[in-house]
Amino acid sequence: MKKIYTISALLGLLMISMDLLAQRRLTEATISYDIVINTTNETPQAADLLDGATSVVYLKGSSSRSDMISSLGTQATIVDGKTGNVTVLKEYGEQKYMITMTRENWKETNKKYEGITFTYVEEFKTIAGYNCQKAIGKLTDGSTFNVYFTRDLVPVNKDFQYLNKNLPGLAMQYEATLGNMLVTYTVSTINFNPVQQSKFDLPKSGFRVMTYEESKGGKQN
Repeated sequence: MKKIYTISALLGLLMISMDLLAQRRLTEATISYDIVINTTNETPQAADLLDGATSVVYLKGSSSRSDMISSLGTQATIVDGKTGNVTVLKEYGEQKYMITMTRENWKETNKKYEGITFTYVEEFKTIAGYNCQKAIGKLTDGSTFNVYFTRDLVPVNKDFQYLNKNLPGLAMQYEATLGNMLVTYTVSTINFNPVQQSKFDLPKSGFRVMTYEESKGGKQN
C-alpha cells in the first residue's frame, strides 16, 4: 500500500512539473491584437473610423506599453513597472496630450473592473496557434463579457489588461466596451524577441502635459 501511495505521489508531481513546463512566464513580448467593432446602425460612422484598428502591447518585465492605432490617430498607455505610475499619450492630428497618472489614479480609472469574477467554460478554440479556453467575466454591476485565454502563457505584469488581470493566463480574445460600442480584441501575432527599452521612454516635448485631475475636469490651461 505504501509503495502504491509513493508511486501515485510521484506521478502527481510529474504531472504538475509537465504543466509548469508547458507554461511560459511572459516577461518580454510584443502582442498584436486585431480589433473588430460590433455596433448597431445608430453609430456606423464611429465604427467606420475605427475599422481596421489594431492594439499592440509591448511587455518588458513589469513594464508595459499598449498602443491603439486607428485612422483617428494613436493612443499609448505606458505603465512604469518600478513606480506603478501610468502615462497616456494621445495623438490625434495636431492635438498631442500627455496625461500623467499615479498608481491610485490608474486604479480609479479602472474601478469598474475591480471585483471581476470568471466562470470557466469547457469550450476551446485555437487562436494564433494556442489552445484557448472560454471564460465569462462578470462585473460587479452584473454585466458580462466573453474571453478566450491560454494557460500556456502567463504574463508577469497584468496591469496592461486590467479587466483580464485575474485570469490564469493570457487573454487571446476578449470583449470590451468603447463608449457605446462593443469591441472584440483578437491576438494575431506574438513576438518573443527582446523589446527595446526606448519603447517606454516618455517624449520630452511636443505634448501638452496634463495631470489626471486636469484631464477629468477638461481644463486646458
